[in-house]
Amino acid sequence: MSDSNDPLSAEKNLLAEANQKPLLARWGTFAKLSGPGWLQGAITLGGGSLAGSLYIGVIGGYELLWLQPLMMIFGVLMLSVIGYVTLSTGEKPFRAINKHINPVLGWGWLIAALLANLVWAMPQFSLGTAAIQQNFGILDGAYGKYICALLLFVIGSAVVWSYDSGSRGVKVFEIILKIMVAVVVLSFFGVVVVMSGSLNWGAIFAGFIPNFSLLSEPASKFTEIIRESSDPGYWNDIILSSQRDRMVTAAATAVGINMTFLLPYSMLRKGWGREHRGLATFDLSLGLFLPFFLATTCVVIASASQFHGQWDEGLLDPAKRTALTEKLQDAYGKNLSGIQAKLGETKEPNETDKQLAAMLVSRDAFQLAGSLENLTDNKAVSQIVFGIGVLGMAVSTIIILMLINGFAITELLGAEIGGMKHKIGSILPGITGALGFLFLWGDGDARFWLAVPTSVFGMVLLPIAYITFFLMINSKSLMGDALPQGNKRIALNIAMLVALIAATIGAGWSIWSKVQWTGVAIVSVFMLAALVAHFLRVDRPTEN
Repeated sequence: MSDSNDPLSAEKNLLAEANQKPLLARWGTFAKLSGPGWLQGAITLGGGSLAGSLYIGVIGGYELLWLQPLMMIFGVLMLSVIGYVTLSTGEKPFRAINKHINPVLGWGWLIAALLANLVWAMPQFSLGTAAIQQNFGILDGAYGKYICALLLFVIGSAVVWSYDSGSRGVKVFEIILKIMVAVVVLSFFGVVVVMSGSLNWGAIFAGFIPNFSLLSEPASKFTEIIRESSDPGYWNDIILSSQRDRMVTAAATAVGINMTFLLPYSMLRKGWGREHRGLATFDLSLGLFLPFFLATTCVVIASASQFHGQWDEGLLDPAKRTALTEKLQDAYGKNLSGIQAKLGETKEPNETDKQLAAMLVSRDAFQLAGSLENLTDNKAVSQIVFGIGVLGMAVSTIIILMLINGFAITELLGAEIGGMKHKIGSILPGITGALGFLFLWGDGDARFWLAVPTSVFGMVLLPIAYITFFLMINSKSLMGDALPQGNKRIALNIAMLVALIAATIGAGWSIWSKVQWTGVAIVSVFMLAALVAHFLRVDRPTEN
C-alpha cells in the first residue's frame, strides 16, 4: 500500500488542512476523527458513576450538581497531559516512566491498573444482571444469573476481540462504543425529559454554581428538618459527614487509575503522533467530558427530584410497604439504630428522626426507576428506558476494562499489542468479573477483602500517577523540544497542581475513612520504595 493510500497518512493530511480552517470547521473535522476519548467515556459511565450520582442526588439534591463536572474537568486536564506526553514522544508511558522518572512509580501504575480491571469488573456484571432481571423482568429464574453473566461475557469478548483485528476492527469498535455511550446518555436524558414538567429548573441551574460551604454545613433542605429532630447535632454530623464523603470521593475517583493507563495506549494503537495533539484534547472533551456531564447530571436531577428530603412512606407505615420498601428496610433500620444509640434506652426517636433515617438510605437504579412509574403511569418508560441506560453502562464498562487489561498484560509481559497474549489478557476481567459476581461479590466478607485493598491501592496511586505525569511533562530528557515553554508552561503547571491537590485530598480522605493507619502505612512504604529506587538508579537522566 502506498503512503498516499495509507489511512493514517490521509488522516494526518486532513488534520493539517483542518488546522488552517476556522475553529468550528476544525472541530467538525476533529469530531469525525475522534476515538480514544469515547473509550474513556465508556469506562467512566459505569456502576460507580451511577451509584455516586444517585446518592449525590439523595444527600445534596440539586445543590451538588456542580461537583462531578468540576472534578471531571480536573481529570480531563491530567489525561490531556499524559496524552500530550505520549503523542509528543511516541514512547509507551510505562517504559517512559521507568526510564525517565522512577520504575517503582511505573510498576505501581501498571499493577494498580491490573487490579482495578480484574476486581471492578465484578460489580459491572452485577449491575448488568440486575438491569436485565429487574428493569427488563427477564432471565430471573433459577439459572438466570448464570445466563446473564455468560451473555455479558460473550458480548464483551466479541467486541474487544474485534478491536484486536486491525485498523478496521479499531474503527468498528469505536463506532460500537460511541453508540453505546450515546444510548446511555439518551436513556437518562429521556428520563429527565419525562420529568421536565415537575422540575424546578431555577434550582437546577443554580446547582451548577460551586458551593464549597457544603463541606461545612448540610444541604439547605435538611436544615429545617434537623431542627425538629431529637438530636440536631447528631443528624447534622451524619449528613455533613456523608456530604463530605461524596465530595472528596468525587475528587479522587472522577478519573480512575486504569483510565490513565487506557488513554495513551489507545492513542498509540491508532498510530496517533504529534499531529494529533490538538485532536486529542478535543476528543477528551467530546467523548469523555460531555457524555459524563450529561449522563451524571440527568441521574442526579432524577434522584434529587425523587429522593432528596423525601422518604418511602412504607418505611414508617407498614400498611404502605411495597417490594421497593423491603429493599430499603435494612438500611433504614441501621440509620434508626444509630440515633437510638445516641439517645439511649430511656428516650425514643421522634417522628422527624424516623423521617431523617428514611431519607438517608441509599437507593439503586431499580428504586429510582420504580419511583418514576408514578410520573408516567407507564412501566415501559420508567423501567425499560432506564434499564437500557443502566445495562449500557455495565456492558460498555466491562468492554473497556477488558480492553485496558489487554494493554496492561502486553506491557507486563513485554508482548506485542494485538498478539495472542494481548487477546488472553483482554478476556481476564471478563472471567474474573463473571465468576466473581456469581461466587464472590454477593458475599459481604469476600467483597470487602477484594474491594477495599483494590480501591485503597488505586486511590493511593492516583495522586502519585498525577505527580508522575507532572514530572513527565516537565522532564527535558523525555520531552525534548516538545517541553512546554513560557507562560503556557506556568499556566499548565498551576492547573496541574490544583488537580493534584484535589485528587490528593480526596484520596487521602477516602483511604483514611476505609483503613486509616493501614492506608498511611501503604502510602509510606510505597513512597519509601520510590525514593530508594530513585537514588539507586545508575541511569538517571540529567535534566538541563
